[in-house]
Amino acid sequence: MSSVVVESDVQLSLDSIRESLIRQEDTIVFSLIERAKFPLNSPAFEESRCLDSGNSSSLTEFFVREIETIQAKVVGRYDNPEENPFFLDNIPQSVFPTHKYPQALYPKAASVNINKRIWDVYFKELLPLFVKPGDDGNYASTAASDLACLQALSRRIHYGKFVAEVKFRDAPHDYEPAIRSKDTEALMKLLTFEKVEEMVKKRVEKKAETFGQEVKCVSGDEESEKNYKVDPSLVSRIYGEWLIPLTKDVEVEYLLRRLD
Repeated sequence: MSSVVVESDVQLSLDSIRESLIRQEDTIVFSLIERAKFPLNSPAFEESRCLDSGNSSSLTEFFVREIETIQAKVVGRYDNPEENPFFLDNIPQSVFPTHKYPQALYPKAASVNINKRIWDVYFKELLPLFVKPGDDGNYASTAASDLACLQALSRRIHYGKFVAEVKFRDAPHDYEPAIRSKDTEALMKLLTFEKVEEMVKKRVEKKAETFGQEVKCVSGDEESEKNYKVDPSLVSRIYGEWLIPLTKDVEVEYLLRRLD
């Protein structure tokens, strides 16, 4: 079994991928800050509030399904290999001409999608960490904010497919033995660079400090206590404990299919 080269009009490089991931950090930090404006509002995503007795979806699930359908049908959102839907059974073809994206990923591996895990992690583990408990009844705005967070997190995590592809192209012989033997531990070791991960965590913490600081007017030389809309150390923790590990899980899944 030999490695398969993907013919592509796009030149993938770790530098270009790194630049994209850095830009995505801004989107993620801002989306967390926006969501933190609302309390948990758990009825929006835990309970069925649909007036249609045949629909058992929560408001948030129904909202995400409908928005994904519209975005796919009107602008072909999921023709873009960087985007991955949460509800795979709900994606129609676009009724308008869409951009023709070059084939950057290996076709047999491009379908890796862990959005079900991301959904569960977001609502069960992440959300209670950075929003206040409570219920203000503002479910529609909360659902829209949750969608923005989910899509930003999903895009970042699934960018692991591009990371895995470029790393494989750069050194296929390093990865092929572990892929053939399905050795996930060896693949994870090859993909892990702790110094880079620490740098990312420090950078997103600094961004959360910069973007999320409450601005207060003070007189003279008086210094006001710094308050943040989202705890910057928590943003670093979210990256370290969830986003980076989930991204590497995507990389491993992608590589396991890379020689199919």
